[in-house]
Amino acid sequence: MAVLHELPVVLIIVAGAILSVIAKKLTFSGAIAAAAVGLLVFGGGGYTGFIMLVAFFLLGTLATSWKKQEKHRFKAKSDRSTKRDAGQVLANGGVPAILGLLVLWIPHHAGLLRLMMAGALSSAIADTLSSELGMVYGRWFFNILTFRKDQKGLDGAISISGTLIGIAGSAVIAFIYCLNFGRTFWLIVLAGTIGNLADSILGATYERKGVIGNNTVNFLNTLIAALSVWLCHTLLRL
Repeated sequence: MAVLHELPVVLIIVAGAILSVIAKKLTFSGAIAAAAVGLLVFGGGGYTGFIMLVAFFLLGTLATSWKKQEKHRFKAKSDRSTKRDAGQVLANGGVPAILGLLVLWIPHHAGLLRLMMAGALSSAIADTLSSELGMVYGRWFFNILTFRKDQKGLDGAISISGTLIGIAGSAVIAFIYCLNFGRTFWLIVLAGTIGNLADSILGATYERKGVIGNNTVNFLNTLIAALSVWLCHTLLRL
């Protein structure tokens, strides 16, 4: 009977991956990766994990599409493609997927691992929304390391508006998580904000110099957010 309850979500994940290829949102490899991420997040995070992932996908897609032409000239060539490949999917969803797998492998740590999953998705959505909508609504951009005025769209250049939008995105993930698991809203928002700021710091230091690429930065920001949850949980014994 449990399988029958889970089957509709599995079908939704597979159908969503197929439709994303048809709609030219994902490449074939990207669709395979997205399906794998979806199944692992659902497997470890249950319906709450699935809904958080759907929220990230929908809000991220809307933010990316919003005033696309206006943002196009500020983006790097690698970030202008409307199709996302496996690398880009795993950059944002790889850490939540790994955590979902760990829940299945070591279920006695499921509570902490699911909380870390929420932190990772909180960072992913904060980064996406602050980058995409910050370019539209931000008025003054500054380098996160020097605090000097910087060019819109450059790695490590942030705005107050974009940062606040990112925090709002983290709050959406925190709200979804707390509907089921409760009492960790502030921690998820904090982790998302830490991950988002870490993304900008990595962008200003290593990505801008070409040492690492955007996919690596995105993967690391979600990892840092997840580890921030683990650290706070360990220190504060939540």
